[in-house]
Amino acid sequence: MKLKLIASILFCLSVKGLLAQQKDWVHYVNTLQGTNSKHELTRGNTYPTTALPFGMHTWTPQTGRNGDGWKYQYFKDKIRGFQQAHQCSSWTRDYAVFSFMPMVDNLVVDENKREAKFSHADEIAKPNYYKVKFANQITTEISPSERGAHIRFTYPKGKKSFLILDGYTRLSGIKIYPKENKITGFVNNGEGFKRGWKSYFVVEFDQPIKAYGTWENKGNTISADSTSAEGLGKGAYIEFEAGAKVQVKTASSYISLEQAELNLKRELGADKTLENTKDNAAAVWNKSLGKVEVEGGSKADMETFYSCFFRASLFSRKFYELDKNGKPYYFSPYDGKVHEGYMFTDTGFWDTFRAQFPLNSLVQPEMHGRYMQAMIDAYDQCGWLPSWSFPSEAGSMIGNHAISLLADAWAKGIRTFDPKKALDAYYHEAMNKGPWGPANGRDGVTEYNRIGYVPFPKYREATAKTLEYAYDDYCAYELAKMIGDKHYMEVFEKPMYNYKNVYDPSTRFMRGKNENGQWSPNFDPTEWGGPFTEGNAWHWQWSVFQDTRGLINLMGGNQNFTAKLDSVFSEPNKVNVGTYGGMIHEMTEMVMANMGQYAHGNQPIQHMVYLYNYANQPWKAQFHAREVMHKLYDATENGYPGDEDQGQTSSWYVLSALGFYSVTPGTGEYVLGSPAFRKTTINLENGKKFVIDAEANSATNVYIKSAKLNGKEYTKNFITHSDIMKGGVLKLEMDSKPALNRGLNENDKPFSLSK
Repeated sequence: MKLKLIASILFCLSVKGLLAQQKDWVHYVNTLQGTNSKHELTRGNTYPTTALPFGMHTWTPQTGRNGDGWKYQYFKDKIRGFQQAHQCSSWTRDYAVFSFMPMVDNLVVDENKREAKFSHADEIAKPNYYKVKFANQITTEISPSERGAHIRFTYPKGKKSFLILDGYTRLSGIKIYPKENKITGFVNNGEGFKRGWKSYFVVEFDQPIKAYGTWENKGNTISADSTSAEGLGKGAYIEFEAGAKVQVKTASSYISLEQAELNLKRELGADKTLENTKDNAAAVWNKSLGKVEVEGGSKADMETFYSCFFRASLFSRKFYELDKNGKPYYFSPYDGKVHEGYMFTDTGFWDTFRAQFPLNSLVQPEMHGRYMQAMIDAYDQCGWLPSWSFPSEAGSMIGNHAISLLADAWAKGIRTFDPKKALDAYYHEAMNKGPWGPANGRDGVTEYNRIGYVPFPKYREATAKTLEYAYDDYCAYELAKMIGDKHYMEVFEKPMYNYKNVYDPSTRFMRGKNENGQWSPNFDPTEWGGPFTEGNAWHWQWSVFQDTRGLINLMGGNQNFTAKLDSVFSEPNKVNVGTYGGMIHEMTEMVMANMGQYAHGNQPIQHMVYLYNYANQPWKAQFHAREVMHKLYDATENGYPGDEDQGQTSSWYVLSALGFYSVTPGTGEYVLGSPAFRKTTINLENGKKFVIDAEANSATNVYIKSAKLNGKEYTKNFITHSDIMKGGVLKLEMDSKPALNRGLNENDKPFSLSK
């Protein structure tokens, strides 16, 4: 008996010790980061997402009208619902949405009249828990699972207590089961789906239903005592006992109502209270965020880092479910059929190939490998590689960057797909124009293949497209080279240098060029649009990811190149609105940043500060990387310098705070900058640890004086993925003065095609 007691005490102490050891990274995260956004000026374009990492569904309070891309805007003071959400940008409408709204006193279904006032002082916004108390004293709490949520509505004592389920836009169906305290239904909203697509949901209440009915949100008509409805904008309402405290469990499925019920049972069935779900979600997030542990920064720095790491861990979204045997399967948004395996969606590769996917390859390699095969499956199902999935293929923006992800994965040893099939799929992409947007196949494909560039003004944004096609062709060449495919090496060896065809040596800028080889007249490097995508010549000059040395050679050598880099920051931050005809938010954000022509709020220039490493001035990369982190990011509602864009802008910060950045995905290299913390530990999935030790790091000590990798002198301006995955220590001696003679040998410079 004594032995059992001692064993029990020892077990309890060990459990207590383990709990004490688990670090609480969640408390640093503010999901309101970047929510103070509007059409004219975005500070992130985010909403307070309550979700698990890469969760299939997320939940958020809703301040905007149904169908409005601006779901939640910090400057508003009324909420009209709490919705299941998937949106990855305010510029795209959401899909598979329905919402709840608690009411007191009187039943009001009209979304414009049921709004309730709130204050941010009465709001908590964490990844695992959202809470708000309205001025009318109703409290709403939400904690997430991967495919559902646990919600609690606490009504003030003695007040009539209603709950409204809004079917959002387009088609929806509702069934109420009053005796079972349950609602089931479906919604069909969003764009690009196959006919008949539905998102099924199930809702369970822990309190009895006193009264009920259905309604529709077009004319806001109510049908009391009705238990079912189907049509445009159909919803339900429930009345509970006055002053009730109601727990709501809900989950959804794209496959069937039975699968939605299985998702609910599996993910939330064991959680007796919302606190159980909240604690479970915190544990999941702490494990995910704990893949990178930072130390030796201010509380504000920690909050910025983990808030960004949170955002970087939401996209791409899981689109698969687990059957009764725990095997993954999914409804395909591409062909409208159910398939075995994994599927992911809700991302635009034009944004995310740069940093978000390279970050995933480092900290989420298993999931990343599944994603690579899912892209090949998407190709099988719709005939094209994805470029902008939301959740089906939209073809938005420019470039064919699926090949960047695939080549980068292969270079990093993530080999979960058939590389020959990937190259076949890319060849089809590169030689054709698809039926959807400009990034579905290639705009100007005939001319690009014939004359080596996309002519302007025959095609919009032609010079930007040329630059990105050339990089993608490099990625195809590199993948072919890695697997010894001489045919595809020959196909893409020449076009990967096509960037040279849109460089004008007389102005030393990339420029628009017509089919006859004539440059566009009246050139102004500050003019936005025209041959460029959401930027100007200052921004697009640097989009030669695969051959920075070749660009340096075009521009007349290192001195000219670094002088031009310097000029980006010293030029006046003036804007010529060009073909846009007026100020767009990206222009406003560049002006507000007050860093010359440096427009970090959009993707094309985000790698630029790291290019000094290629031209004998690596210390300037260190300086500017720290400046951008310090000046343009924080954890507040104004926390981003522009659109967050599905994890890309956050991933730039996360990688840069580690001390490096993925300038050229496909090479397996990360180019060095300056770490934001004195110590960073990357807890790798293979069980090893990679530590960036910069003990003397500070706000003034931003320069790398010397470096050692696992005890050996390290002079390179880059580090390889394979070296990180081996584990070890990169020890950096930091100083307040630049080391002007470090990292100048050719072998110290990152990859370029040219010598």
